[in-house]
Amino acid sequence: MLVAAAVCPHPPLLIPELAGAAAVELDELRAACASAVSALRAAEPDVIVVVGGADRAGTYGADAAGTLAPWGVDVRIGEGEPVLPLSLSIGRWLLEREHLAAAEFHAVPSDATSQNCAALGRRLADLAGRVAMLVMADGSACLTEKSPGSLDPRALPFNEAVVKALARGEVPELDPARAAELWFAGRAALQVLAGTGSSLKGEVLYDDAPYGVGYFAVRWTE
Repeated sequence: MLVAAAVCPHPPLLIPELAGAAAVELDELRAACASAVSALRAAEPDVIVVVGGADRAGTYGADAAGTLAPWGVDVRIGEGEPVLPLSLSIGRWLLEREHLAAAEFHAVPSDATSQNCAALGRRLADLAGRVAMLVMADGSACLTEKSPGSLDPRALPFNEAVVKALARGEVPELDPARAAELWFAGRAALQVLAGTGSSLKGEVLYDDAPYGVGYFAVRWTE
């Protein structure tokens, strides 16, 4: 049963070593992510799982490592061969900052169907009596004229609807095609969270778009 969840974004610049002199720009987001992740510990789970979007599906064990070398600095997260995609690498980094460890990491393809995402969510929620989930999910990258995906007037209401639902402890049904059009990278991972069928209480700790991409940090607790 899912007893706690944290939703955090996964920009490479969240890692101070990669951000360099600009690291201070995301201090507030890092603090919010830390608060969200700390809620997982407070729930005293039997297992923690991490879910994040990727180009292809993959399941990784507790020892899986990642690297940020493709983004300019070879910051290693974990030991061993770096196999985790970006979202899960950042997820592991967030857990390690709070001295937590995941039992499993799950990469979900960006084009995964809602049905497949929901099925994974149900399975993960049944892993143990008390399951905590870290969900790595970026919002739309079409929120401003300087966004990576350029400005799309549909993006802001789409993004806001997701954040408002998360604040209620819910995840709305997200159309894969519309999410892709709006560069909403967290769609699949959030649909996994929806599949857990939880009835937790939500709280939004951060909601902004410092680089034209929607970043939100949310915690769900009992």
